Amino acid sequence: MKAYTINPATEEKINGYDLFSKQQLDSTIKNSKIAQEKWKNHPVSYRTYLMKSIAKGLIKNKKEFSQLITEEMGKPITESIAEIEKCAWLCDYFADNAEKFLQEEKIKTEHKYSYIRFEPLGKILCIMPWNFPFWQVFRCAVPALCAGNSVILKHSSITLRCSLEIEKFLSSYLDKNIFQTVITDSKGVNYLMEYIDGVSITGSVETGKTIAENAGKKLKKVVLELGGSDPFIVLKDADIKLTCNEAIKGRFINSGQSCIAAKRFIVVKERFDEFTKKIVDLVKTLEVGDPIKETTKIGPLARKNFVLNIDKQVKDSIKQGAKVLYGGKQLERKGYFYSPTVLIASNKMRVVKEETFGPVFSIIKVNSDEEAIKEANNSEFGLGASIWTRDIKKGMEYTKKIESGFVAVNNIVRSDPRLPFGGIKNSGIGRELDRYGMLEFCNIKTVIAD
Repeated sequence: MKAYTINPATEEKINGYDLFSKQQLDSTIKNSKIAQEKWKNHPVSYRTYLMKSIAKGLIKNKKEFSQLITEEMGKPITESIAEIEKCAWLCDYFADNAEKFLQEEKIKTEHKYSYIRFEPLGKILCIMPWNFPFWQVFRCAVPALCAGNSVILKHSSITLRCSLEIEKFLSSYLDKNIFQTVITDSKGVNYLMEYIDGVSITGSVETGKTIAENAGKKLKKVVLELGGSDPFIVLKDADIKLTCNEAIKGRFINSGQSCIAAKRFIVVKERFDEFTKKIVDLVKTLEVGDPIKETTKIGPLARKNFVLNIDKQVKDSIKQGAKVLYGGKQLERKGYFYSPTVLIASNKMRVVKEETFGPVFSIIKVNSDEEAIKEANNSEFGLGASIWTRDIKKGMEYTKKIESGFVAVNNIVRSDPRLPFGGIKNSGIGRELDRYGMLEFCNIKTVIAD
């Protein structure tokens, strides 16, 4: 059985890949265990030294890697370049901070010695998505590796060339087999789950639930970063010019294919007409087309079925009463393109209730700032949120009322190596990045002695 990668801008097959046999999976598990036994005994300074070298290697190869991302999943090339640069930043950050994060903590008790030690769990399975094919892998793998774990990557079938290129690249710096890639399906993942010590997945809610259930049966540590329907809350006193410009960035990053893209634009009635008109004017200027061109802002969606799905969400919402201000259809050209779309919607419609993974901008009118906050929390998701106001003190107070793992005031939501990242409700369990993310796959061991 083969898995095929396809260029979403041209609809041409790139390559086919055979799924791993049971023998190959067994070999991967065995080699991962052997490598980790050695790797965990290296000083943290040795592991962080290698991360510094990897960061430099990423910058050296960013043109090649970014073109690979764009060809395989359709990300506009300027964003692909930024993705590689962000991976380098992440490596530098953990290279500079991992020793501090993993230092033993002395605790004052009645015992002569009392402290907390942080030790690696072992073999970590990273199940990663296609939409940020380098960044997602690096943000899972780098903290785990710095902590002394080994990593097995199961990447999306959409970005298998990226997964193999990442393995090849990292293997030129790291100990043999400390980072390995497998090409497999759900059956292979179930098999791997028997033998790993922790699993991190970024993906859909349903896939996350399946992995969590499997991990629970086997008592494996799990981190879930799942879907999002982030609210973008425009209060009465928002700076509309700034807010609209940032709203375009926040919604259309990666052609709208991002868990943390703003998806529900909740606007108080006093600013609704001004905001809506400005957004439509800006959307009309977005260049849709060949993602390899530096001027392109909206590329193709990664697969044909993604276009069909988002078109169905839009059409169903129109039947429910949504008003189309711009777009609202597939584009008649080669490639998996969907028109950037602006809708006036409500919380009863599919484009608001569900996660929309594509260039669809849904605007909801509310009567007051307080209603805006209430509407923001009216979701099964809780990944990120942003609040837009000239009154920073008021904005900070409202952050306390938002049900999500990340809240930004006068900023769009974006992941940052220096800040823990993750959600609540159906958006997931656990955290990635910063010290909190690194410690997810550590044994937090208490030690006392007299």
